[in-house]
Amino acid sequence: MEVNDQLIDKLASLSRLQFNATEKAAIKSDLQNMIQFIDQLNELDTTGVEPLLHMSDNVNVLRADEVQGSISRELALKNAPMHDEQFFKVPKVIKN
Repeated sequence: MEVNDQLIDKLASLSRLQFNATEKAAIKSDLQNMIQFIDQLNELDTTGVEPLLHMSDNVNVLRADEVQGSISRELALKNAPMHDEQFFKVPKVIKN
């Protein structure tokens, strides 16, 4: 794949970005380096190598749900700056 000014302009347009001449040159160089790296990877012989989907064989390693103690409503509301007898009260943040 050839990285030219037309490709850089197209990518800039698609991403809604604007670049000056020095930025375009740097991006062009970076893209060429990335493509050369990918081309090096394509030279590797991967016959017989299974695709790696996950870094380990563990699947859904989750802890068991256990009922644990909690604090009472009165204790939770004790230090709240604003509350009624059941809920915390907070300032309105969304206008109509």
